Amino acid sequence: MSNLLEISNLKKWFPVSSRSLWGKPAYVRAVDDVSFVVKEGETMGIVGESGCGKSTLGRTILKLLQPTSGSVHFDGEDITSFSNSRMRAVRRNMQIMFQDPYASLDPRMTIANIIAEPMDTMKTVQNSEQRLDHIVELLEVCGINKAFLNRYPHEFSGGQRQRIGIARALSVMPKLIVCDEPVSALDVSIQSQIINLLVDLQRRFNLTLVFISHDLGVVEYISDRVGVMYLGKIVEIASKRELFAHPTHPYTKALLLSIPEIGSRKFEDETPILEGDIPSPINPPSGCPFHTRCPEVMPDCSQIVPELKEVGEGHLVSCIRH
Repeated sequence: MSNLLEISNLKKWFPVSSRSLWGKPAYVRAVDDVSFVVKEGETMGIVGESGCGKSTLGRTILKLLQPTSGSVHFDGEDITSFSNSRMRAVRRNMQIMFQDPYASLDPRMTIANIIAEPMDTMKTVQNSEQRLDHIVELLEVCGINKAFLNRYPHEFSGGQRQRIGIARALSVMPKLIVCDEPVSALDVSIQSQIINLLVDLQRRFNLTLVFISHDLGVVEYISDRVGVMYLGKIVEIASKRELFAHPTHPYTKALLLSIPEIGSRKFEDETPILEGDIPSPINPPSGCPFHTRCPEVMPDCSQIVPELKEVGEGHLVSCIRH
């Protein structure tokens, strides 16, 4: 499979009003030198604690946020410096699912108009008859009765609204969908339905997904490969099977052991459950960003910035111990 998405040294820093002790401008380093690739037709999971920069990464990939530096190559093109007008054509192939299915739907628009809006913007349908047929088809594949076409978002449950969000994302037949915590706002009983729907749609339409979540159980089910994020950086990337069977970075081990469903798994050297809070992204620690919480910390960890390097086939880790 060819690479559909290539992220190289991507950064997104937000300036803040306060300055550092030495009078230099201060920044929130939400995404800090991230690199990875996503192959066509695969699901790349991005996991980490709240505040680690996952959602900012997803929005920066889509250029909903302008990168501070680095590059985003999509379908063979470097879109990093594309203007808004040039991005309009690209956005037909890049869509997003948001976390809150109610806040992301316009309450003043009917379901038909919500799904049709991207088609109208991108001019992907030729006439009103084709437009209606496509809307009905999308609702059916997403499990919504076509009789509800003229209803409004408040008339649907959370799970139904997320299905409508999926239909809207699919309306222009994109190649890539960034799923930003798409089930975290839903009841557990509904989450599995939405995840299974995404899996079915991916196979049906050969979609490529970047699936952002803090729920490792969900990520294990849906992903082909997983990237673990901490304080704006990717600290480990591996296939799903390799990552969950042989986690290498201390942060990844701690995440796995902290989840009840997988806390019973035994690793060769178990890592204690995470303690303490994530350091401030305005003033991150020197050296390895995880060394202030790492149970395997060594003196050099506070001085050396570890590189993301291969420790096995397709398995990359950012740790000076490996």
